[in-house]
Amino acid sequence: MSAPAPSPLAIVDAEPLPRQEEVLTDAALAFVAELHRRFTPRRDELLARRAERRAEIARTSTLDFLPETAAIRADDSWKVAPAPAALNDRRVEITGPTDRKMTINALNSGAKVWLADFEDASAPTWENVILGQLNLIDAYTRSIDFTDPKSGKSYALKSDEDLATVVMRPRGWHLNERHLQIDGQQVPGAFVDFGLYFFHNAQRLLDLGKGPYFYLPKTESHLEARLWNDVFVFAQDYVGIPQGTVRATVLIETITAAYEMEEILYELRDHASGLNAGRWDYLFSIVKNFRDGGAKFVLPDRNLVTMTAPFMRAYTELLVRTCHKRGAHAIGGMAAFIPSRRDEEVNKVAFEKVKADKDREANDGFDGSWVAHPDLVPIAMASFDAVLGDKPNQKDRLREDVDVKAADLIAIDSLKAKPTYDGLVNAVQVGIRYIEAWLRGLGAVAIFNLMEDAATAEISRSQIWQWINAGVEFENGEKATPELARKVAAEELQNIKSELGDEAFAAGHWQQAHDLLLQVSLDADYADFLTLPAYEQLKG
Repeated sequence: MSAPAPSPLAIVDAEPLPRQEEVLTDAALAFVAELHRRFTPRRDELLARRAERRAEIARTSTLDFLPETAAIRADDSWKVAPAPAALNDRRVEITGPTDRKMTINALNSGAKVWLADFEDASAPTWENVILGQLNLIDAYTRSIDFTDPKSGKSYALKSDEDLATVVMRPRGWHLNERHLQIDGQQVPGAFVDFGLYFFHNAQRLLDLGKGPYFYLPKTESHLEARLWNDVFVFAQDYVGIPQGTVRATVLIETITAAYEMEEILYELRDHASGLNAGRWDYLFSIVKNFRDGGAKFVLPDRNLVTMTAPFMRAYTELLVRTCHKRGAHAIGGMAAFIPSRRDEEVNKVAFEKVKADKDREANDGFDGSWVAHPDLVPIAMASFDAVLGDKPNQKDRLREDVDVKAADLIAIDSLKAKPTYDGLVNAVQVGIRYIEAWLRGLGAVAIFNLMEDAATAEISRSQIWQWINAGVEFENGEKATPELARKVAAEELQNIKSELGDEAFAAGHWQQAHDLLLQVSLDADYADFLTLPAYEQLKG
């Protein structure tokens, strides 16, 4: 590889960080700049196409499998590339941000895979973006350790064979990185996260017997998967590693992608590893796309929409069938419970629910599933061990009994539950508490014994918006209105102040979080993503 020309990338409004020069090398920045030059125009076209498709859904209130790609779905001959050894057994995956302590704990957790998250579990401060990259480099070179300043407890990596395989998740296509610009134009966050990680670690990972593996978030169409595939092809040539080294697992967490699962795998087939079922973003996407669709698309409280709801069942069963038909892994959803150190009864009930959820996934044919906390790894592992035994996966279960029609995926009114007043209160509570933490630079936040990330805040604010615009009447006779949302939010702000005390309340971003939640919940012009206006307010 010839020496790169000086990068045209400018670092803008960013405080210098310790050891940032190890990440932001001239060669790495030149690679990111080249990704931007080659692929950002296509990224921009695809974002415009999202808006066009959303307008079409607003007109028709329906979706269908694509007629123009019917031949791909009908052709039984193609399969995705075989899984590399490090990604063949994925029965339990732990998720979390890439701060130093989490990096060590996730790698040591006993899970087969760690989803190292630069997306929904990470607020994209410059510090999180750059030091997260540094933590992964240090992990691969075994130069990482951590001592908790509060407890004095020290953390270090176990032996290599006991560490989880890393699958890194970059930011979605819609997010930019304001601190890296070319000619005043911000570079897409996806290219910053992918580019820095790939450039520094692709060969290093191959030397460790693994590879550069990725989770692709917020994908809305097979054309977006095609763009990622072209990025992979270019990147592998650029650093001189074999084509097909990259592996990507795509999160099917948008309603439009659910209609293009086979096409997404097809576009990525030389680099595809599997698909994942992501619950909160999926529900958020349904609300976003069908928000003009009337009463039959109104979702009840988020906690009442379980994975056994008919339209959710259609989605997960179609995902398993599609993956196994094409030789890909099907990865299940998140167990978000955070065990309590104080209340064993709460733990007992929650652990039983987690076990039932993981048993269902394993018996449905999933090859693995997500957890948010190391204490849940053994529970999920037991569920999959019971079904898999010594087999690394169950891709041989083709689920040919599954027959999902287009209408089944959007049969929201098949669910009998209705929105409740308590659901409104919970959406406001979780929304304010999450956004406040996010504005402080935290993307993964424990709220009411659940690990929440940005997808949680998205479904919370979307439900408030939808219930108000649909004129929902709650069981107590109150109607969902902007005034009611403001009243509940004001009460929650007061409750938080009482809970924390004046000094701690003043030190936080509580009023700012309250105002931002109401902005994205009440504006007539529905914001595509909460994180876009929130990023404008994020310091650092």
